[in-house]
Amino acid sequence: MTDKTNPSKKRMGVFERYLSVWVVLCIAVGTLIGNAWPEVATTLSKFTYAQISIPVAILIWLMIYPMMLQIDFASLRKVGDARQGLVVTTVTNWLIKPFTMYAIAWFFFTIVFAQWIAPDLAREYLAGAVLLGAAPCTAMVFVWSYLADGDPAYTLVQVALNDLILLFAFAPIVMFLLGLSDILVPYNTIILSVALFVVVPLVAGWISRTQLIKRKGLEWFDKTFLPALAPVTIAALLATLIIIFIFQGQVIVANPLHIVLIAIPLTIQTYFIFAIAYGWAWLWRLPHPVGAPAGFVGASNFFELAVAVAISLFGLYSGAALATVVGVLVEVPVMLSLVWIAGRTREKYLAHVATKSA
Repeated sequence: MTDKTNPSKKRMGVFERYLSVWVVLCIAVGTLIGNAWPEVATTLSKFTYAQISIPVAILIWLMIYPMMLQIDFASLRKVGDARQGLVVTTVTNWLIKPFTMYAIAWFFFTIVFAQWIAPDLAREYLAGAVLLGAAPCTAMVFVWSYLADGDPAYTLVQVALNDLILLFAFAPIVMFLLGLSDILVPYNTIILSVALFVVVPLVAGWISRTQLIKRKGLEWFDKTFLPALAPVTIAALLATLIIIFIFQGQVIVANPLHIVLIAIPLTIQTYFIFAIAYGWAWLWRLPHPVGAPAGFVGASNFFELAVAVAISLFGLYSGAALATVVGVLVEVPVMLSLVWIAGRTREKYLAHVATKSA
């Protein structure tokens, strides 16, 4: 039995629970290889096409495709069941979050940390932060919603809706925000990135899901097929991180403080966005099982997509790629703290909602 007053006691998969630990280990392994055997990076650099690392592209696709399999677009028929919750999260995700991420990251990287970060590198870190801010979470938000006793139907509808918006809004938002800092990215390059890492896996996931459920049934799909893919996703993510830090190894050794500096604005942004979405849900007196995941969807990031696009746009050696990986590093501990906050404020939230009918 789960203690409803303490959602954080719910069980979480070993991989998700210790994701930050795995990331730290990948940083260590990749940095060691990059510094001890620099020829490894040279060899990997040969396997590129149109500035995209083929090994990394394959690994990232293996990460993203299983996540797209979880999206049930048929759930969009239930959009009307939680209209206010969808308004809160959609507005937060697409009209607030990318722009506050840009503002917070720009302030820290170019002003507060100016004495430690060179201007060119600051722009690359800013680009990585923008990519994180423009990509709201998909698969991992199901974990956070589950831990906080969120409404699974609402969470599913919101994630499906976000993925559809992502197809059309991600590229223009990224291009606009990067342009504010004179970071020039060819439009066709970012469109190609969206096609490779959003459109293709999304369509492949939808076709696979539809056909497999039709042939084998939903229970087999959810309880047998998806769990069988979990090790593939985990292995692909960890291998990608190791490769990134093989290329970033010398940078990390020369500037270890930069990991902390990048993490600070990303962490502040996460708490800030959660406060906006969760507070908005509280003001509107939405049910707590809707209000909590509304905050989580806005606060968390589709870091797999951000990593993929950062690599394809700026390369494995770039500060943008490093910034997106730091986003992976801080994701779990910060989100678990938000689950704890949602649990601790649950009774006060429910009491506030109860006054609606009083």
